[in-house]
Amino acid sequence: MNKTAIVTAASAGMGAAIARKLRKEGYELVIMSSSDKIIPIAEELDARYLKGSVANTEDLVNLVQLAQSNYGRIDVVVNNTGHPPKGDLLKISDQEWHDGLDLVLLNVVRMARMVTPVMQNLGGGSIVNISTLFAFEPSLAYPVSSAMRAALGSYCKVYADQFGKDNIRMNNVLPGYIDSYPITDELAEEIPLKRAGLVDEIANTVAFLASDAAGYITGQNIKVDGGLGRAV
Repeated sequence: MNKTAIVTAASAGMGAAIARKLRKEGYELVIMSSSDKIIPIAEELDARYLKGSVANTEDLVNLVQLAQSNYGRIDVVVNNTGHPPKGDLLKISDQEWHDGLDLVLLNVVRMARMVTPVMQNLGGGSIVNISTLFAFEPSLAYPVSSAMRAALGSYCKVYADQFGKDNIRMNNVLPGYIDSYPITDELAEEIPLKRAGLVDEIANTVAFLASDAAGYITGQNIKVDGGLGRAV
């Protein structure tokens, strides 16, 4: 039986590239997005799909049930999301901070609660969370994202500590500037590789982390940023 992967925010950009890559690797797919663009992606990839939001617990429950009812297994989960609110640090409202918490951290927490028992029954699994370079190099341009994704880094580590014994691995991928959004020539010059990353390069990293080839990698925050990050 083919392995099954869930991919969220899969209608465009990195999410769509990840879904396409995993399909090429032979996975059955269950995908979700809040956009109607998820429908042609699902048709292209012969995937089951749900229109919904990662910030909505009921949608996540329905997504997991869709995978279980169609394939009876969940081997891989890729938690991809949209972008949290931005703005002046002291003008971001409490509600916007809470929205960022739901979008970036609690979506992973809720998904893990549901899929961990499924993966335990299978003898293992892999969860990959799409984070950002700014998780550990915070930027005033992305204050909510920086704070919440730093928390995601800690959650990933403690999850890996608890469930490594069950052969369930969790890792975060930290993209820099990726070609799903344009960057200026000036910004490209600051990147050692002198260009934006490709969505397919993120997808390749995710597929590796999902695979048995990465079987000894867990609890890690892996930069895919062209060398832009300065922390060592």
